Amino acid sequence: MFYHDKKLQYKVRVDKPNPLFAKMLQQAIGGIEGEIRVCMQYLFQAWNSRGPAKYRDMLLETGTEEISHIEMLSTAVALNLEGAAPAIQEDVASKNPLVQMILGGMDPRHYLSGGLGAMPADSNGVPFNGSWVVSSGNLAVDMRSNVMAESGGRLLAIRLFELTDDPGMRDMLSFLIARDTMHQQQWLAVLEEIGALRDTIPNTFPRDLENQDFNYKFVVTNINPEDSQAQGRWTQGQSLDGMGTFDREPARPYGQEPKLSDAPWQAHAQKAQTKDSDLK
Repeated sequence: MFYHDKKLQYKVRVDKPNPLFAKMLQQAIGGIEGEIRVCMQYLFQAWNSRGPAKYRDMLLETGTEEISHIEMLSTAVALNLEGAAPAIQEDVASKNPLVQMILGGMDPRHYLSGGLGAMPADSNGVPFNGSWVVSSGNLAVDMRSNVMAESGGRLLAIRLFELTDDPGMRDMLSFLIARDTMHQQQWLAVLEEIGALRDTIPNTFPRDLENQDFNYKFVVTNINPEDSQAQGRWTQGQSLDGMGTFDREPARPYGQEPKLSDAPWQAHAQKAQTKDSDLK
């Protein structure tokens, strides 16, 4: 069950409406770095949680907070679009205001489909894609995915901050950047708590069943291995999980040349690809 408070989590103020910035804000709503993604991701992780209750509750709390961020950003989009209303109301006999707005960078769907409102889409108008949502059933995998999502979200919010000089928008974005900081640190804290900051995921598979010749070896695929500068912490010394030693070697084939059987007649390949005895 979810409850709603009419007041926003944090104030949203637009001093100078800017339809172009409204289009940019859409990325923070429905883009891959956006709030719909993290909201759905944290909630599905919570609903699918089978571990200690504290992690489920934490995910529920944070996923629900992200709904508030979608609400704030949608309000910001609508307020920025109010600046487009006079242009829409102009006499179109001599000028087409929609064409003017398109040339000015506004997304015409904000008017045509949204009625000067936000949409569940990115800054190009592409609808939100649910395939971005990660809910694996493995706490460490989910937390690492969450760190990535919050890192991308914080980067986006900072770029939006740099793209506006509107004091109200900068104030709102400053709040969202701060929440991204907390959530990023929050997921890292969970990884530290469960010992998964350096662990190999998942840690339940018997390590003796994996090929011991390749589990800590960096493969140099440069055709001239001596030219490769891909050397660092990952190519020497003890592995981060403490269970192996990093090494590197030039790539070479360990397998065989693949040989496939001829196609069955039902596949309707050309006769040159099909066994004569299979032809009907």
